[in-house]
Amino acid sequence: MSDIKGIALGIDDFKTLIEENCYYVDKSKFIEEILKDKAGVKLFTRPRRFGKTLNMSMLRYFFDIKNAEENRSLFKELYIEKSPAIKEQGKYPVIFLSMKEIQGKNYEEIIERTRAFFKLLYNEYVMLRENLNQSELQDFDEIWLGKKNIDLSTALLKLSLYLKKYYNQKVIILIDEYDVPLMSAYENGCYDEVIQFFKILYGAVLKSNSNIKMGVLTGAIRVAQAGIFSDLNNLKINTIFNEAYDEYFGLSQKEVEDILRYYGMEYTITEVKSWYDGYKFGKAEVYNPWSILNYIDNKELKAYWINTSGNVLIKNLLLLSDGVVFDDLQNLVNGNERIVFINENIAFGNNLSPNHLWELLLFSGYLTVKEKMDDKTYLVKIPNKEILTFFKEMFVSIIFRGSSNIGDMKQALQSKNINHIINILEEVVVNAMSFYDTSKKYENSYQTLLSGFMYGLNSFYQVLPNVESGYGRADIILKPRNKNWAGYIFELKRANDNDMKMEAEKALNQIEDKKYDNILKNEEIKDIIKIGLVFKGKKVESSYSYEKNDFNVKN
Repeated sequence: MSDIKGIALGIDDFKTLIEENCYYVDKSKFIEEILKDKAGVKLFTRPRRFGKTLNMSMLRYFFDIKNAEENRSLFKELYIEKSPAIKEQGKYPVIFLSMKEIQGKNYEEIIERTRAFFKLLYNEYVMLRENLNQSELQDFDEIWLGKKNIDLSTALLKLSLYLKKYYNQKVIILIDEYDVPLMSAYENGCYDEVIQFFKILYGAVLKSNSNIKMGVLTGAIRVAQAGIFSDLNNLKINTIFNEAYDEYFGLSQKEVEDILRYYGMEYTITEVKSWYDGYKFGKAEVYNPWSILNYIDNKELKAYWINTSGNVLIKNLLLLSDGVVFDDLQNLVNGNERIVFINENIAFGNNLSPNHLWELLLFSGYLTVKEKMDDKTYLVKIPNKEILTFFKEMFVSIIFRGSSNIGDMKQALQSKNINHIINILEEVVVNAMSFYDTSKKYENSYQTLLSGFMYGLNSFYQVLPNVESGYGRADIILKPRNKNWAGYIFELKRANDNDMKMEAEKALNQIEDKKYDNILKNEEIKDIIKIGLVFKGKKVESSYSYEKNDFNVKN
C-alpha cells in the first residue's frame, strides 16, 4: 500500500519524522507532564537509543517561539493538541543543544569542538545582534566568529540573556546527551580539566537564572552530583528507578503490538518479546524502540542495539575487578540474577571503583531490574536475547582485546587444528590473565578466564562449564551446534611445583577415567577431542587425544 507510513530509522528530529510521514508512537503527553513538573531543571537518564533525543526534539518544536505557527501543525492529531497544555505551544525562545559530537582526545580538542559548536549555535540567532548594546555585541561576535582565547563557559548564559531581551519571554534550555563530553574526557585522561569547564557551563545557565522558564537535560548516566551539578539546587533527577515519566522512553507492550499490527507482523509478537523486551523503567516494562524499528524494517530477529558508550569505563572497572566478578558475569549469561547495590551515581576520576560496574551496566542497558529489594538493593538480570548476544561479544572483546582470537578459534575448532587451539588458549592466558588472580591454589581462575573467552563462540558451540557428565564434572565442554563438527572437552589443572607435562597427562587421563565424553556421545557427536591443560602462572602445558565414533550423523 502506497500510504503505509515509513520507518524512521536514524531519524531523531521530530519535525523531519512527521513531515516525512514516518510511523510515530505518540509520546506528546510527555510535554504535558513536563509542564506540570515545576522543578526548575530536570535530568532524565536512560540508555542510548531509547528515544531521548526524539523527545527533546519534540519539546523544541513545541515550545519554540520561532516558526510557532508552522510548528503547530506538527502536533495535529497527537494527544497534546487537545490538552490544555497546547496554550504553551510556540510561546518560548528555546536553546537546543545535542552534545553527542563534543568529544576529543584531549582537553584542547574538546574545547575546540565546543568552540566550533557554539559558533554554529550562535549563527542560528544572528538576528539577536540588532538588539544588543555595544558590550553585548562584542561578546556575541567573539563567540559567533569563533575567536580564540575567549571564555566559552558563559556562552549559554549569555545567549539566554540575549534571547530573553529580544523576545521579552523566558527561555527554555534543552541539553541532550549532556554526559558525552564527560565520558570522552574520562576515556582520554582529561576528565579533571573538562569537568570543571562543563560544571561552569551548565551551572552558569541553569543555576538561579531568572531568565529561563526551565531546563531539561538527558544522558545515559548520572555523573556524581559533586562533580557536575553541585551548584544546582533546583535540579530534579529522574533515573530508570523513578515511576514518573516511566512510559515516555522506550515502547510499551501495547505500543509494540500496535506497530507490529500496522505493518502486518503481529504474529511475531512472542519472538519479538523474547528478543527485545525485558527493560524496566520505574514500574513500566518497555522494549528497545531502536531494535523494534530495525526488526520491522529487516524482518529478521537478531541483535541491532549497539551501545558503545561506557565501554571504556566497563573495561577499566573490569581491570580493577577480580575473578569473583567474572563468575557473577558468567552466572548472568547463564540466565541467573544477581543482587546489586546501587547509589545512582557514577563517580569518575580517581573515585572509580569496581562497585560501579553493576550500576554502569544497569544504566547503560546491559542489565535490567527484576525486583527492587530496598531503596539501594536490586535483583538484576540480562533483559533479553539481544542483550545476551551483545553481553557475550562485548566482554570477550573487552577482556581479550578484540575478536581476532575468537575468529581464529572458530576456524581452529572446526578444522580440528589442535595445536593452534592450544596456542590460542595460551595467548589468551598471557594477554588477559591480569584480569584474574593467578595466586589462588586451584585452577578456578583459569577456568573462569577460558570459559569467558569461549562465550564468544556461542553461535557455533554451546559452552558448558562445570557440567555433570559421566562420573564427575568436566571443567569445560564445547558442544557443537552442528553434529558434524568436533566436540571438545577441557580439563584444567594448576601445576604448582609439579612437573607440568606429567600433570597434563593426568588431566587427560581424568577425562578418560571419569567418562566426561558421555554428554557428547549421548548427542551422537562423532569427533571428540580431549585436551588436558596445565597452568603455572602464565605458562601452559597440554596433552590431548582424538576419538572418532561411528555414529551415522545427519545435519
